[in-house]
Amino acid sequence: MKTFLFIFVLLFSITFTNAQNTESAKKTQLINVKIDKLPSHDGHVILTLHNEQTFMKGAGLKNIKAEIIDGKVDVQFEGVTPGTYAIIVLHDTNDNNKMDFGETGRPKEAFGTSNNSMSFGPPQFANAKFEVTNTDLEMNIIL
Repeated sequence: MKTFLFIFVLLFSITFTNAQNTESAKKTQLINVKIDKLPSHDGHVILTLHNEQTFMKGAGLKNIKAEIIDGKVDVQFEGVTPGTYAIIVLHDTNDNNKMDFGETGRPKEAFGTSNNSMSFGPPQFANAKFEVTNTDLEMNIIL
């Protein structure tokens, strides 16, 4: 009887430990993004969350099309697992869901990235990346 009880307690404790590990592995974070002083109230703001493999290659891992209210945007990326990410933001003034370029190849619409890294040429993941760990994040991005 003692052996049976010992085996039962051992199996129960292993199951309980695995359940705790599974729950902690599912822990996700929230990234709150604020953008102030948009150049106009036209269109929407498109925010895309990327990892290194998706950065500047189309749709992000998570995508948000936000309405501009009083010249500002305040949105949340929910359910973000720990890792290295970057955010790209586009003020899509004509609501065509893409960045428009002039004849010289320069963007016609305002854009920005996490870390507010503005350099000549297209944005680079190395300059825009940030770490998501076990706490929620808040970012202000400038366009």
